[in-house]
Amino acid sequence: MDDEAREREDERSPRLHEPLDPEADEQPRLDPEVEARRVAAMSFVRRYGDPILKSRATPVDRFDDTLRRQVARMGGIMSDAFGVGLAAPQLGVSQRLLVYRVGQDAPVIALVNPEVEWSGDEEEAAEEGCLSIPGIQVDVERPVHVRVHARDEHGEDRLVEASGLEARVIQHEIDHLDGVLILDRTSREQRKEAIRTLRELEQAEEAA
Repeated sequence: MDDEAREREDERSPRLHEPLDPEADEQPRLDPEVEARRVAAMSFVRRYGDPILKSRATPVDRFDDTLRRQVARMGGIMSDAFGVGLAAPQLGVSQRLLVYRVGQDAPVIALVNPEVEWSGDEEEAAEEGCLSIPGIQVDVERPVHVRVHARDEHGEDRLVEASGLEARVIQHEIDHLDGVLILDRTSREQRKEAIRTLRELEQAEEAA
């Protein structure tokens, strides 16, 4: 993406890595209580290298109180971790279930067994981060417009026609259900650089 196109993208919506990556350098200093909730929420999130993040999740076949409690739990963890989306495998649960919220005052939306019915021809590259790969941002190209069919936590049909940031978040989380990470979607150069950075971060954590 050239500089002019990138500027247009920044004007339209927040960059995806800002809500998805709570450990970005730009993150403002948090209130101690809020920071404690963020750290507690992040402790539930599986990190890069966990096998479940590379496995295809199992379809949901029971729409009961257990599922609805799981949706509520995921929404709470996502919010406390400053995420805009979260997939069940990121919490170690092999379910085709994701939650997302685009906009601070927007409701949390659950998509159960989501399937992309249609995606537009127009694609756009933008930086993405991931709660499961904190501290890393890479460029990922995705369709700008998608239509997704799913069910909600009560088993009712849900059809979402999304564009821009919402479409990107949904596609990012569906990737998690298929065992696909942002490192699988970026260039070889960015992937190598990201893995090098991850090793450096791990070494810094061990030394701390």
